[in-house]
Amino acid sequence: MSYTHADRGRAEEIIAIIRQAGFNVWWDGLIGGGARFGDITEEKLQQAKAVVVLWSASSIKSHWVKDEATWGRDKERLIPVSIDGTEPPLGFRQVQFLDVSRAGNDTSHPAFIELVRALERLHGISKGGDEADEVLAEGAGAASLGAAATPRRKITVDRRAAIVGGATLGVAAVGLAGWKLGLFGGNTVSNSIAVLPFARIGVDEEQAIFADGLAAEVRAQLARNPLLRVAAQVSSNSFTETEEDAKSICRALGVAYLLGGNVRIAGDRVRVVAELTDGKTGFSPWTETYEQELDDIFAIQGAIASSVVRQLSAQMDDSGANANGQVGGTTSIAAYDAYLRGLELYDSGTDESTDRQALAKFDEAISIDPQYAAAHAAKGRVLTLIGNLYAGPEERKGLYDTAIAAADTAAGIAPKFADAHLVKGYAIVMGRLDMRSARKPYEDAYELGKGDADILSRYASFQARIGEDAKASAAIEAASGLDPLNARTFRNKGNIAYDAGSYNEALAAFEQAQGIQENLSSYHYFVGSTKLMLGDLEGAKADFEAESFPVWRLTGGAIVEHLLDNQAKAESYLEELQQVQGDKSNYQYAQIYAQWGRIEEALAALAAAWRLRDSGLVQLYRDPLLKPLERTSAFRDLVARMGFV
Repeated sequence: MSYTHADRGRAEEIIAIIRQAGFNVWWDGLIGGGARFGDITEEKLQQAKAVVVLWSASSIKSHWVKDEATWGRDKERLIPVSIDGTEPPLGFRQVQFLDVSRAGNDTSHPAFIELVRALERLHGISKGGDEADEVLAEGAGAASLGAAATPRRKITVDRRAAIVGGATLGVAAVGLAGWKLGLFGGNTVSNSIAVLPFARIGVDEEQAIFADGLAAEVRAQLARNPLLRVAAQVSSNSFTETEEDAKSICRALGVAYLLGGNVRIAGDRVRVVAELTDGKTGFSPWTETYEQELDDIFAIQGAIASSVVRQLSAQMDDSGANANGQVGGTTSIAAYDAYLRGLELYDSGTDESTDRQALAKFDEAISIDPQYAAAHAAKGRVLTLIGNLYAGPEERKGLYDTAIAAADTAAGIAPKFADAHLVKGYAIVMGRLDMRSARKPYEDAYELGKGDADILSRYASFQARIGEDAKASAAIEAASGLDPLNARTFRNKGNIAYDAGSYNEALAAFEQAQGIQENLSSYHYFVGSTKLMLGDLEGAKADFEAESFPVWRLTGGAIVEHLLDNQAKAESYLEELQQVQGDKSNYQYAQIYAQWGRIEEALAALAAAWRLRDSGLVQLYRDPLLKPLERTSAFRDLVARMGFV
């Protein structure tokens, strides 16, 4: 069934009538979320024995309807139907059309009888004439205007379409009232939802960034609603290439509903189909199609989020948002493009070159729209990363100061943009090593972003470092609930338990993280450190030796070999670390000397780390490897200077 969005209501009525006659009907309302569906429209056209095109004053202007009609015409599978008396456009008049403009939902009308006959012919079904009349007459009363017909037999839907399709139109018509009554998923309705990647249909590589960014933007808007639990991006995106059905995905993510759909871009027009799916039934209580100028993609994002929230019987808090419902967003498609490309480079995490390219893209976005708060915040984050990983001591201060200023700018533009406050806290911690001043921005980020797993996870790490174990534990539990398939979340959970001295709990979390993602970075160092605290020296040694990151391997090796009375080996590890790292690893030297019992050398290394603003010092207050230093006045002075207490 091909139609234009303006004719959605009439299309649903005709679909119900065709289904009543016993035919499976595929339409774009059944397209599910996730790139795994690929070019499903083209696939379904190939499979279809008939292509029913609804012509109207609106659809004759739609190039998508014309494209699908052309395919049906060229394959001799076209059945043109006029729903308002409009004739088909030039190029489609050689096939006689059926006029149902005056038929209403009267299934005995000659136009509907002829429609069924045409479908039968294209399906190779021999019955016709009076038998076709009987097929429709059998359920004539079921398709009255305003209520969709119920099929006389179960409609077969392929596994991929069942992700978001397969429900009768009668279920879709229940809408908000059905949600409130608990008809979609039992009497107790959960407020949890996952936003799957939107499929790209006929989208070229230059425009793919918009399709890929759509789900992320909708997810971010939903996550700002305190009444919703929204699964995080990493976990949701793990189902990009899968044949799992809706029920399986919901179970894996721990959510009640899925939001998915597809994006089609042609020229300067974008068409988005969004669909909400009940994880218990696999059926859809709501689907909607949006067709607008590409520049209006922001309005589409906001409309989708608002519609979903309405379906979940909640109220979206749009205070502080721009006209499109976006906090920290832009109305410039060019700025948005630059921002998304910057995120893509940043997320790739390749090397200094890609991080600096990401910075250039964020600057480009800001130059196009100076009021783009999200771009300012992203600039602050990447500047902090560059300062931490690549810059020398003389360059770091300027980078960190600029990062903090960028975060302040973002917060000034959009005070309720949680990421602006998070970036400010992160830059203050990493750049100035000022834990006291970072407390407020982290708290602000948490209050504004409780529905965002990334914000919860980073907030939890900060709270663990300053000794707020209860806050850290609550936040990381919430983050892992929203992001159950993200290995980094569970690795972070392990680090938080380690900081709290809960070593068995830490080990379990690290193992869970490794189960989600093999070859997880730094896994062996964290496990080795935990085993060290548990007294399993041989196990710790094996993990340190398996660690791929040289700094962690050498640090752990120097400590465990000393405890195993292999001092020569321990010394060789330290010497190699000093040769490779020079002044970049003073914090690690302090850990090693502290475990060796060489207290004065450990304190000297800490003093050097402070002088060079070594970001490793953020671990100082809770680091069990530094316990031998805790009673010294120099250690206590540094703890106070950094604002841990």
